[in-house]
Amino acid sequence: MGLVLCPGDDDTSSSDVSWSYTDFGVFRRWLAQTDGFALDEMHGFGGQRPWNDVSTTLAPLLNHPDDDGPDLTPIQCAAILTRLREIADQPQEGSIGPLLQRHMDDARQLVVVLQLCIEKDVGLLFG
Repeated sequence: MGLVLCPGDDDTSSSDVSWSYTDFGVFRRWLAQTDGFALDEMHGFGGQRPWNDVSTTLAPLLNHPDDDGPDLTPIQCAAILTRLREIADQPQEGSIGPLLQRHMDDARQLVVVLQLCIEKDVGLLFG
């Protein structure tokens, strides 16, 4: 079993991105670290730091239950998309390790899914 993020339309041919629950946690920790904070310090992830204490447009993605909770709105998708695209487009010097390469590939896949959500004006489903 794993987690799939996909547009909230009924089009089963739409792009999606999927992880195991463990890998999604690792991906989110990497995104948080890229934005300058440790996810493990945050409320809901074992820490006490409140989410309003960090400034990141990735918060709706990072602070979302793995497979429950409300869909992310197209407006939230647009905000996440901007920052995620910046992360995914960062040039990497020299060769990069397989884990970083996987994170970058996952980020690029999620960019495609978020773009679809915006274009179709539908939410991002966690399932």
